[in-house]
Amino acid sequence: MISKGVRTRLLWIGPSLLLGACNFTLAQDIAPPPGYVPPTPVPTLGPLVPSASPDPVRGASIFTEKCEPCHGATGLGDGEQGKQLPVSVAALGLPEKSRPATPAQWYAVVTQGRLDRFMPPFGGPSGSLSDQDRWDVVAYAFTLHTSQEAVERGRDLFEAACNGCATSLFQNAERMSALSDEEIARLIREGGDGIPAFASTLEEEQVWATVDYLRSLSFGSAATDSTAIAATSTGSPAGAAAETLQTPGPAEAAPAAQTNPLGAGTVRGRIQNNTGGPLVEGLTVLLRAYEHEADRNSGPQEVLTLTGSVSADGTFIFEGVEIPENRIFIAEISLEELTYKSEFALPSASAAEVVIPDITVYATTRDTSSIVADLVEVYFDYANADSVQVFYVYRLLNSGTKTVLVSLGPSGEISFISFPDNAERLGYEETDDSAGFLSTATGLAMPPSEKPYGLIAFASMPRDNTLDISHTVKLPIHAMTLYLPQGVRATGQALTDQGPQDVQGTVFNVYTAGEIPSGSRLDFELSGLPSDTTVDADLTQNRTLIIAAGALGGMLIAAGAWLYLRERRRAPEDADDEEPYESAEDLLDAIVALDDLHRSGKIADEAYRNRRQELKSRLRDEL
Repeated sequence: MISKGVRTRLLWIGPSLLLGACNFTLAQDIAPPPGYVPPTPVPTLGPLVPSASPDPVRGASIFTEKCEPCHGATGLGDGEQGKQLPVSVAALGLPEKSRPATPAQWYAVVTQGRLDRFMPPFGGPSGSLSDQDRWDVVAYAFTLHTSQEAVERGRDLFEAACNGCATSLFQNAERMSALSDEEIARLIREGGDGIPAFASTLEEEQVWATVDYLRSLSFGSAATDSTAIAATSTGSPAGAAAETLQTPGPAEAAPAAQTNPLGAGTVRGRIQNNTGGPLVEGLTVLLRAYEHEADRNSGPQEVLTLTGSVSADGTFIFEGVEIPENRIFIAEISLEELTYKSEFALPSASAAEVVIPDITVYATTRDTSSIVADLVEVYFDYANADSVQVFYVYRLLNSGTKTVLVSLGPSGEISFISFPDNAERLGYEETDDSAGFLSTATGLAMPPSEKPYGLIAFASMPRDNTLDISHTVKLPIHAMTLYLPQGVRATGQALTDQGPQDVQGTVFNVYTAGEIPSGSRLDFELSGLPSDTTVDADLTQNRTLIIAAGALGGMLIAAGAWLYLRERRRAPEDADDEEPYESAEDLLDAIVALDDLHRSGKIADEAYRNRRQELKSRLRDEL
């Protein structure tokens, strides 16, 4: 549990945490917009058992996208974003971190997040990862502390020491999801569940190599250099999850199953042309392939780049391409100064052909009238003694048929995002599960997408007992929700007071507004100050921002870190720790581990000093 002092500095934006927690609904006189999806609560956990054997090969790609920025390529908590956070990031790749944990426990964290540690939730109806995605990435995380050589050595040790032993227990995904590596080690040392005690003569390193091998038996892929899964694995079809990503478009039939024992074959794909005209003559496509290095000392490395031609009907094909099972394929094209990329494709075992998911292209326009805000959520943070931070969380839709090109202003402003007249614009960030913005030489682009674009806009205003919020709305807004600290009230003709809402011990005053046309003025007044107005050097230091993007289903880690670094005071760190430690010995272990990570360059100097001071303060209290 985190302390009340720190909790009051966390920003919980959005209905998935706020409105879901208090069963809040819009007032009856405010009609929801067409296609409105009701907000959902924080992701809840179902059975902590995978429905299919987890696939760490597929999980590697997910880890690279979702986890590596903070946890680092090798899981040592040394990602570029993770180094900037005011708390240390879990070093998943360290044996002492992974061996006591069960896959079910890590799955729960991936699903629900740990907002007190800047860990976003990836589960729930609006989460960015499916149930199988989460099990796959957990399976990959459990391979980070070992190597192919260790797993192969463990297989040899197991077959020599326990010749004829059944492996059905270790192939049971339900049983293995509830077993930690330490429990598996105890099982082979002491015996049980039909397994004899055969590890008593093994050295410590040999025991863990055997455990790594037995863990691999619950995975659903064939042996690869990144997961080292033995040939005696579950027998579930390797790459089955990947095949779902390779389904051809509706105009063509799925290819017949083929085998490819020599590892060379065909990669093909198609451009879905939604431009309204013919494709540009001479359009080229770039095929990129990536693999994880066997020694795990780096993330996915690009191992192949090929350039091909797109035919008049939009199809492309690459012949004679090596297709090992663990290779990741992505295609991209450049059209009207935009780069469109496909989703990734993973070949199944002995595949002779890989089908790249369709790349959809559109005509472009600079007319932003097709962009609407399905929902805008606004949070006002009074944690600073002399300013109020304002966060606008936009859920944007491109309702047109063209990609909208958005040029940024001279100082980086986005033309259709407005701020209060007396506010200082600080910047923008994409939400975790936003539809993918495209980069351009002068700004960004938004192709038509059923998935909303998520954008957070940051501003700062001088703090006062009364704040006048007034600005011109530059795009249609279907619905708006304001979240104010307890003690602060809002008045304005467009606002409906929904009353106070209690969210995990923190009370917000919630206001809503219905349709707000483009070009209209939004005017309201904030009065009063938060009930808890204590601001001192220690607590302003801890203004860490955790932004849950509500119905968008994610949390913006980078934005929280950016604002934290921009605004924090150079004062001693609050001694209030966010992790439970049962004894002084636990704290000493944590300090030693932190020192090791710092010496190896895994944690930035300032974050290391602050965290070490926290742990030392706690240790003094324990002693």
